[in-house]
Amino acid sequence: MAKVLIIYYSKTGNTEEMAKAVEEGVKEERVEVEVKKADDAKVDELLEADGIIIGSPTYYGGMAAPIKELLDESVKFHGQLKGKVGGAFSSSANIGGGNETTIMDILKAFLIHGMIIQGTPEGDHYGPVAIGVPDKRSKSQCKDLGRRVAKLVKRLK
Repeated sequence: MAKVLIIYYSKTGNTEEMAKAVEEGVKEERVEVEVKKADDAKVDELLEADGIIIGSPTYYGGMAAPIKELLDESVKFHGQLKGKVGGAFSSSANIGGGNETTIMDILKAFLIHGMIIQGTPEGDHYGPVAIGVPDKRSKSQCKDLGRRVAKLVKRLK
């Protein structure tokens, strides 16, 4: 069975709320899903998933240290994540607070691994973003990300 792994870091709960909405979207597609806090995730678990979605708050225009640490550690699997589906989401305190740069940093790491990334012509093109507490729009975008990644995983599996 296809499996999607969602990993996130959240200090205030905003990114965690987004991760739950992404999870809902994956479940709607009847794909197995596991959600883990970055501190509880082991880099080896990336190998077991067909799709990997990572969420991070924006710190100084980039991802939080626990997410960066996990991706840095994933270098030991260079080439082994090739063909897996990836996605990313982010939260920040302000408009222009670095959400897109954070998402792009995560996606760049996925692309270097040879992963498949699917954008969207509607809404948040690179991945869902939230300013502060996720609103209805942000949660909808998160669910959509989960559905899109799950659909692509099923097609490729």
